[in-house]
Amino acid sequence: MNTPLRAAIIGSGFMASVHARAVRDSGNEVFAVASSRRESAQKFANDFGVPNVFETWQDLVASPEVDVVHICTPNELHAEIAIAAARANKHVVSEKPISVSLAEAHEVRYEVLANGKGFAVPFAYRFYPTVRELRARVLNGEAGQVHLIHGNYLQDWLAEPDSTNWRVDSTSGGASRAFADVGTHWCDLMEFVSGDRITRLIANTSKAYEQRAGKRVQTEDIATVLFETENGASGSVTVSQVSFGRKNQLLIELDGSKASYTFNQELPDTLLVGGKRSSQIVSHGQDSLQYSDSKRLSRVPAGHPQGYQDAFNSFMADVYDGFAGIVHDGVPGIEDGVRSAELIEAVLVSADEKRWVDVPSFENKLIATAIAN
Repeated sequence: MNTPLRAAIIGSGFMASVHARAVRDSGNEVFAVASSRRESAQKFANDFGVPNVFETWQDLVASPEVDVVHICTPNELHAEIAIAAARANKHVVSEKPISVSLAEAHEVRYEVLANGKGFAVPFAYRFYPTVRELRARVLNGEAGQVHLIHGNYLQDWLAEPDSTNWRVDSTSGGASRAFADVGTHWCDLMEFVSGDRITRLIANTSKAYEQRAGKRVQTEDIATVLFETENGASGSVTVSQVSFGRKNQLLIELDGSKASYTFNQELPDTLLVGGKRSSQIVSHGQDSLQYSDSKRLSRVPAGHPQGYQDAFNSFMADVYDGFAGIVHDGVPGIEDGVRSAELIEAVLVSADEKRWVDVPSFENKLIATAIAN
């Protein structure tokens, strides 16, 4: 058995608690915490039995006793902390987006690769057993030629005009909110299960309210995106944080020449397989799933629900195995974080300039600029 790694969490909100539970479930240690306020860090330490509280994130990153740094802060700090942690020879688990700009994302990538330590970004929806079953079936050709990919990511936590959050502020959250916050989850999952990539897109962004709690809204509530893929599929996704009744509906459907597949994150224990004459609902569980990777992630028997924390726990277990040199397929790393930044940039440019945008052009442009300079 590997020696447990000592994890330190920066941040003390909801996602920090999800990380802490997952680290413990993986058999590793939640060693320390730091937050923007000493009081909130101490409360987190008390709630989760964390033995060490650091005054600043800089002190935490510099500590020789810390093996892994978990970044659960507002988005504006992600890149700065990740770069500092990489330079301090730490493994990094960074909430997405990994930066508030594509240029920053490439800086993070450079430091992580130069350092040679591990990096993971929690695209944890990959770790539902039914998602792995969907992926295996599509990649094995059971869908045939996929010609249409569509869906949505809908939430309602900002549906009322007096609802607000630090993410609404473009300084703390970045220039994109709804798409960067949850639309990137949809795009990551789509590319993961299809084995395909978005090459062109045209986007529109909008606000439900111009003001929230007396402050001007700087970021989008809604994003709609049309796209084309490398393998010739057409697609669309609608992203909203103002859709009443939708708590966290990530819905994705792939339509192929032989079958269609539908996954709904609000009903994650089932996968709908559509056919011409009949359709099938596949449940998670050893007896229901066909493929070894989906069976591996099915933690309890069929009929016993697995939820978001279970998926996150599976994500973290594979991440920490990777830090110890045991590599599992499908762990989202630094390249996936940069890919997300590329898509955010493309959506913002397309919405601003009202035109189709080639997604790969941003990375090529940055490389050309770097060479020129």
